Amino acid sequence: MEEILVPRRRPAQARSRERFSRIVQAARAVLVDVGFESFTFDEVAHRAEVPIGTLYQFFANKYVLICELDRQDTATSLAEIERFSRLVPAPQWPDVLDEFIDHLARMWREDPSRRAVWHAIQSTPATRATAADTELQLLEPLAEILRPLATEHSDAQRIELARFLIHTVVSLLNYAISGDPDKFDSVVMELKRMLISYLFAVTAG
Repeated sequence: MEEILVPRRRPAQARSRERFSRIVQAARAVLVDVGFESFTFDEVAHRAEVPIGTLYQFFANKYVLICELDRQDTATSLAEIERFSRLVPAPQWPDVLDEFIDHLARMWREDPSRRAVWHAIQSTPATRATAADTELQLLEPLAEILRPLATEHSDAQRIELARFLIHTVVSLLNYAISGDPDKFDSVVMELKRMLISYLFAVTAG
């Protein structure tokens, strides 16, 4: 079983939290600008205006730092899923899902680091295992949201359904953001059409 990559410690005091925040913000910028292969702690420390030793106080290596960026992205997605959960089940759930996907699409379009983190997290077995562990935070509440729509499914089947939906959305948003910017909205439209049709089929059994 692969090790789950976590920071050596988390900041407790305000000054330490401010440095930690600068580090992860700088890491996002470096990742977008140079890509994961050329990503170095030296450049992150330079942009964050902290000694390189400060990075090592929190992160053993760049793989741990990338996994922390993925946790942050997951946390923002989780907040939106929790908001979505308060609106379903409802007869107008397709409209709610439509709005939910629009929100995720805006996050991907406005923050290029999301795509960069998504690619970087695929780099090693340990980063992929850590991402899968982090993803559980999304799967469990999403599976619960799906309960009224997938009444014939077991809990395990709803978890797999949630995983399928998340990976479909992320993969197609990655596809949309990497292609012609003028076609982004049309790809998102097709994504919504596909998922709504699929969930109607799930609901029908």
